[in-house]
Formats: sequence, structure tokens, C-alpha cells
Amino acid sequence: MTDSKPLKLIGVDLGGTKVNVGLVEGNRILSNKSLKIPQGTASEWDVINVIIDLIKEQLGKHKVEGIGIGVPSIVDREKGIIHEVQNIPSWKEVPLADILIKEFGIPVFIDNDANCFAYGEFKFGIGKAYKHLVGLTLGTGMGSGIITNRHLMGDANCGSGEFGMIPYKDGILEDYCSGKFFKNFYNSNGEELMILAREGNSMAIEAFKKFGEHLGNAVKTILYAVDPQVIIVGGSIVNSMDFFEPSLSRSIDDFAYKKVLENFEILYSKTSNIALLGAASLYYDRIGNNS
Repeated sequence: MTDSKPLKLIGVDLGGTKVNVGLVEGNRILSNKSLKIPQGTASEWDVINVIIDLIKEQLGKHKVEGIGIGVPSIVDREKGIIHEVQNIPSWKEVPLADILIKEFGIPVFIDNDANCFAYGEFKFGIGKAYKHLVGLTLGTGMGSGIITNRHLMGDANCGSGEFGMIPYKDGILEDYCSGKFFKNFYNSNGEELMILAREGNSMAIEAFKKFGEHLGNAVKTILYAVDPQVIIVGGSIVNSMDFFEPSLSRSIDDFAYKKVLENFEILYSKTSNIALLGAASLYYDRIGNNS
């Protein structure tokens, strides 16, 4: 009889300012810890050592099958090399998989952080019922990951789905569909404007209306490009969805293919630490073991 107990895995969610490392079993995070990563003139090994120490802490005496890592950059998936992390200047070309395999002796899988968010939603979140989905993370920037036929989209540089970089108006989509919009046009942030909007402030309410219109244009771009069944939106902006969702819906009404809209949904992420779960779950996408 086959043991159906979920595997234990390590998930690593590396951001521009902090790293979150957790011990994952199935859809549960058994324990996790995050730390700020060294900034400024920190060497690449200053950051690597923080990651190694956090992994050691989460490993303890557990038998772990693999380590999955999400990073905000492009990745050579086959070699496990991370290139040009914008928020960690010293990380130009880091063979992180080889370093961690030598340190821990277990498989290591690395992917873009937005891809990890998308795969986490597909594997353990609200995307489980879909074969084709896009995960859209809206924070200080705009990231996205693509699941096609139940797998992360394979590509040359782990760079598919960079919809935020597409030219739009006087800049790029990210300028209008992330926290940059509120900062650049309202000298504020989404959280502050949400508080004002809930108090009935007309300027804040109008800001979210405009944001929804721009996000709707981004959604149409995604629909034309990859035709998913669902787009799952994540990030703190989800807390403000009641203010921008109506204008977003109106914005996509003029999409050329009405049949596509009949079979399409926009959902909002509800699972905390979903990117961490998704990073750990890279094991399943690469090994093909769906335990």
C-alpha cells in the first residue's frame, strides 16, 4: 500500500528587502520565518548566507525532499542560475541551485516569484479547478505567472508573463496597474487611499476607479496574449477590490471576443503565504509527483 502522506518540502520566497523560508507539508506551512536581507553594499554571499541559515533552521531534523525558491528576476531553470536581481545589486549571476545542493544534498528548483504565486494558486489555492490560469501580483510592481495545461509555461529565460513591462500610455502597464500608480499620480499608496475611500473621500474613490480602468486594459492584453480561463489577482490591493472592481469590469466589456468573456473569471487570492507554498511546490511541477 502506497504511503499517501504529503511530502515535506522547503519553500523560499525571496523579495527585494526580505526572504521568507518555510517548512511545507502538502498545503500546510508547518513553520516559517522571514528576515530582512542585507542591503546596499552587501555581497552576494551576505544574502546567500541568510538564506542558508534560514533553511537550516526550518530543516531541523525533518526529512525533506526538496527546496523550491521564488526570486524576483529571470532564471536559468535547468542550471538553477539567477540573473540580475534588480533589488539585490550584487546578484548578477548566482548559481544558487548548485550552492544549495552542495550544502544540503537535496534537489533545488528555482523560478520567478510571480510564477510561484501562480503555481501556488493552481496547486493549493483558488486555481485548483482550472487548467489554464494567470496569476497577477500587484504590489510595488506588477508581476504575473502563466499556468497552461496544468503546468508552468516553459520558456527560454523564465521571463514569460512580464505584462507589466508592455508599453502603455506614456509609460508601461506597471506604471498604471500597481502601487506606482497611486504614488506617481496621487502621491500616496493603496492602503492610505483605501482608508480614505472607506471614509467617503471622493478623490480616493476616483483614484480606485481610474486604477480599475487601467487594470481592465491590462486584463484585456492578457486575454489577447494567452487566453486563460481565469486571472487570479494577489497582493495587498485585493483589500480594495470593492472600489476598483466595478470600473475594471466595465473596462473589459469592449473585449472583441464575447465568447471568451462568457467563460472567463477574475478571482482574488485568499491564501496567505501562497507564494511560499508555490515555491515549495515547484518540486511537483518539475518531478511530476503530485503527492
